Amino acid sequence: MDELTDYSQSAPTITSTNSGTQRQDSNHNNTKSSKKQRNIIMNSLRKRVNAGKVSYSSMDEQTKQEMRIMRRKNRHLVEQHYKIDQENHVLLPGVPTYDEDLARDFHDFFNLICLVPIIALNVLNWDWDKLFQSIHSKEGIPFIHCWTGEYFYLFFYVTLAYFIVDLIWVTVIPRAVKSPSTIIQHHIATILYLIIPFHVQSFRFLMGVCMSVEMNTWFLIARRVFNKQGFPPWTIDLPYLFSVRVKLISICFYITWISIRCVLYPYVLVVFYKMVQSGNLRENERMFMPVGTCLHSVFCVLNVRWTIDLINSKIRQWKTKTNDIASGL
Repeated sequence: MDELTDYSQSAPTITSTNSGTQRQDSNHNNTKSSKKQRNIIMNSLRKRVNAGKVSYSSMDEQTKQEMRIMRRKNRHLVEQHYKIDQENHVLLPGVPTYDEDLARDFHDFFNLICLVPIIALNVLNWDWDKLFQSIHSKEGIPFIHCWTGEYFYLFFYVTLAYFIVDLIWVTVIPRAVKSPSTIIQHHIATILYLIIPFHVQSFRFLMGVCMSVEMNTWFLIARRVFNKQGFPPWTIDLPYLFSVRVKLISICFYITWISIRCVLYPYVLVVFYKMVQSGNLRENERMFMPVGTCLHSVFCVLNVRWTIDLINSKIRQWKTKTNDIASGL
């Protein structure tokens, strides 16, 4: 804990002056400097803990508390929805346990209810016979031919209303979610993205493709809401109906994560490329194509980052289990 000792010794002191205004300015500047220096030291300490140079268990309670606060501020998606060993940074079985929190619970149920009509309207805008046929076809861009758009405007306004309401909710009551800044940034980018299919009719199928990710979001929230005790889904001695529900949600969560976030979203960039290569873009399509490509690339990068976080945590978990087995032989 040398860094913390150095900090306490080197923290700037506040000297009194004859002028009340000067004393206030001095206090303000010294406080800002002190907080900045403290953040630098804590960030350095966090990196040393992650690198294994400092043991988390050897810290005093005050330092542990500050580390926990810092981690909550910079929490990854994986850390929000999985149990993490804070010392070894590996995944633990099950999902995090949650205490009663009305703000979070109301927000979770709001999402579980409001995402259902959005998903249903998205399904109604597709010709599923053509979609299943196009999966086995190598000609053309399947999504364009399978989108009917019969309920597009209803789909658009319900989706827009959901994101606006949720954006206001998280802004006014940030404690309803774990990472309010990430949610706010995501919703603003999504609302901007929705402008494109509204103004360009030929791009409306992209809204249906991109909004399919809300199925995964639904299972992500349901995974937490319907298993607040944090039981591992493959635990044998769980009540039968509870066990089936937890397993089904977990399986659907991973299937939709891989198929939508890891496969479908990157494929949309291929669709963009084919549309540009065709040379048949109209003027408004050419104008919105760079914006749509940039925004969609951001979402793809986020999905890749979250997937890598999940895979790395799984790898560290497997390595830890392997080492434990080897040490016991």
